[in-house]
Amino acid sequence: MESMLTKFMLSLFVPGLLVVLFTRVTYHHVVGLILTVSLIAAAVYAGYTNTWLLFAVNAFSLTAGFWYASNMVKRAEKADFQD
Repeated sequence: MESMLTKFMLSLFVPGLLVVLFTRVTYHHVVGLILTVSLIAAAVYAGYTNTWLLFAVNAFSLTAGFWYASNMVKRAEKADFQD
């Protein structure tokens, strides 16, 4: 049971953080999302994500991370435009 709780907590935070990290590295939020989805697809293929609950939590975290990364890019573009 402890393993399921660990997987749940990691699925809740890691995908969203990865989207933000890849967005910071590539300067484009869509590229960050694509890279993160690729990593999650590889984890699913390897068998680390095996329940629908984990799929849903991953999707929620990806959505939240993409929303935050989009806002982050908009703020950066706005700051560059004002300079």
